[in-house]
Amino acid sequence: MPAVDSPRRPTPSRPGPRVRPGAVRPHGTPAGTGRRGRAGALLRRAAARLWPGCSALLLVAGLWQLVHLLGLSPVLPAPSAVLRDLSDAWSAGTLGSGLLHSLGRCLAGFAASAAVGVPLGLLLHRFGFLRTPVAPVLGAFQSLPAAVLVPIAVMCLGPSRGAVYLVVLLGAVPSVTTGVLTALDQVPPLLVRAGRAMGATGAAAVRHVLLPAALPGVVAALRQGWAFGWRALMTAELMTATPLTGLGRMIDAGRRSGRLSAVLAAAVAVLAVGVLVEAGVFGPVQRRVLRARGLPGTDGR
Repeated sequence: MPAVDSPRRPTPSRPGPRVRPGAVRPHGTPAGTGRRGRAGALLRRAAARLWPGCSALLLVAGLWQLVHLLGLSPVLPAPSAVLRDLSDAWSAGTLGSGLLHSLGRCLAGFAASAAVGVPLGLLLHRFGFLRTPVAPVLGAFQSLPAAVLVPIAVMCLGPSRGAVYLVVLLGAVPSVTTGVLTALDQVPPLLVRAGRAMGATGAAAVRHVLLPAALPGVVAALRQGWAFGWRALMTAELMTATPLTGLGRMIDAGRRSGRLSAVLAAAVAVLAVGVLVEAGVFGPVQRRVLRARGLPGTDGR
């Protein structure tokens, strides 16, 4: 007679030990270690990104102080004198007012440049008969220094606010347009043909195929356009002789008074704005766009 297996009784499972808040987990890890670990990782990542710039700044300041102490340049002020002028200008309200006015003008000029440059790049990419005569003109304007554009703007519009905006446009629009055109040219034709096969033609192809594929290059073009516009704005404020409050006027006032420390203080403010916009706005946007496409960021991570 075959043996019949008797049914086994299920073994009751024992409840695991409860972990109270703040207690030690079974593997010896405190309950808040994960959160603190993430915060520490963020701090280390931020320090790794800021350290190269801070070390370069410290090196420049150290060499500057050494040149001043050795007397190699009789007109070069000490870094402390430049910091003192920055503090005095901030206390007097001239530095804050100049920063706000210059940033406002550059933002307005940059927005207008993007509104003109991006559609113009799309237009030149779409219609080749326009690209042949217009692209060399854009390249020529892009190679012109902003100091050459200032007399043209002043002669056309007079020493006014409009002349300053014209210099920013002439400095930024060619850069934005050329960058957007290059980014569109680098879109693989296979993507365009695939989009056309799926019914994306005309404006739909631009919206759903071309612009998304060329987005990293478009961001790079806007980044370069901001840099060109910021430099052109400083040149325009310095050379147009307009009574406009701004960092360029602070540089001109320091030049007229013969105080190199005041000129260097305004130049430090101009450099700080450029670095902060690059590191705080365009850098994160570009890294995010590249990571969304599975590409390494500018920092290699």
